[in-house]
Amino acid sequence: MTDIKDANPDVQSGLTEDEEVVHRVVDWSVDEEKKAKRKLDLMIMPILTLGFFCLQLDRGNMANAITDDFMEDVGINQDQFNIGQQMLSLGIVLFEIPSNMILYRVGPGKWLTLQLFLFGIVSTFQAFQRGYGAFIATRFLLGITESGFIPGGLWTLSTWYTRDETAKRVMVFYFGNQIGQASAKLLAYGILHMRGVGGQPGWFWLFALMGAFTVLGGIIFGLFLLDSFKNPHTTFLPKVSWFSERELHILQTRVLIDDPMKGKKKEKIGLGAFKRARAFDTYAPSIVSSFGFGNLRSNAMASVGLFLQVPVSFAFSWVSDHFHRRGETVILGFFCHLLGYIFNRTFTDVPLRGVRYFGVVWTQTFGTFSHPLNIAWLSLTCEDSEQRALAMAGVIMNANIAGIYGAQIFRSDDKPLYRRGFSVALAVLAVGLALATGRYIDTLIHRRRKRQAVENDEDSSDDNVRATP
Repeated sequence: MTDIKDANPDVQSGLTEDEEVVHRVVDWSVDEEKKAKRKLDLMIMPILTLGFFCLQLDRGNMANAITDDFMEDVGINQDQFNIGQQMLSLGIVLFEIPSNMILYRVGPGKWLTLQLFLFGIVSTFQAFQRGYGAFIATRFLLGITESGFIPGGLWTLSTWYTRDETAKRVMVFYFGNQIGQASAKLLAYGILHMRGVGGQPGWFWLFALMGAFTVLGGIIFGLFLLDSFKNPHTTFLPKVSWFSERELHILQTRVLIDDPMKGKKKEKIGLGAFKRARAFDTYAPSIVSSFGFGNLRSNAMASVGLFLQVPVSFAFSWVSDHFHRRGETVILGFFCHLLGYIFNRTFTDVPLRGVRYFGVVWTQTFGTFSHPLNIAWLSLTCEDSEQRALAMAGVIMNANIAGIYGAQIFRSDDKPLYRRGFSVALAVLAVGLALATGRYIDTLIHRRRKRQAVENDEDSSDDNVRATP
């Protein structure tokens, strides 16, 4: 048996009552830990991934609706549609941090469950919208109800797993996003053929059915999403124990060995903690349709790159975790994404639709997974759960700020080739790549200086020992 102080010399005395577990001994076998972690994976990962899947269905189904005469039926033009997309991002930005402050206070089990019900209901009622006012209102409400869900899920993962396990689980969580984007387009291909059923357009059934599925997801969350180590129960079944005391002891202690600060969660986030581009996905089906493919067929074709993104992103996350190559994987992901927009901008002058479609597939394959890799990189630099909760909210909030201006990149006066839109996206990604590269170089310099300082201290100690008579 190994004392935790010996396993982690950074653990200090004088910890709070909540951290007394740190002083226990490691009294379990490797097989016991693997079994407990496997059970945790089966309880946590599918549920959170399902939630992200539902969110992406509700957030992304608008891209499929516009291929079914949505704008004409509702009575809006493309510029008004773009403003609606901005309102979605604005709602998320305004309520992202407040939402995570509530989650931090009441726990992810209750709050994330409630969120699924709320944005599922809003998404369902989008089916009944008519007119510009209703369109703006429902997009803004959807943004408000969805705000905080992604960083909330990320923060939940960080409380259950060690730092070396973070990137892979974050990427699995984002599989819900990727599979949701791809599946939404395939499902839309079938659902949009329901135009005329009940006297309603196909996009009516798209919103109604996908919204209802999200409400069902909320029920699953309430039944199976565990809250925390302090309260290892679900919202709808508060008296059911999914883990034995032995399993909880193993799971919690291993996390505190890895990062003792995770035992210092406060009752709420204090003020002191504040001191310390999606437009392509929206118009991807329409862009594919402009190559000469049918509108509904374009929804299915626009899912290919998103499905390819799943195994590619898993490979990147495995390298990030296994070899501790956080910065390198983020930079390479950015570069591949940038290359996709170079393809799209260049191929606008190529008359072969297969070549132009390749540009779309490439962009989607490498389109978003550098984002979760960057989030994992950020999470590992946070000092405590309070800072981590705000950091998660901040990074997602900034991603949605990009959605506010990103909604105006692809405009009606630039279609169908969107040369200006691709050029703007290229410039934005080039800046992102430069920032990621600069951050990586700064990390290397910091590590080198720290290593030199340690070596100098060791040399000084040796000199003092030799000078002692």
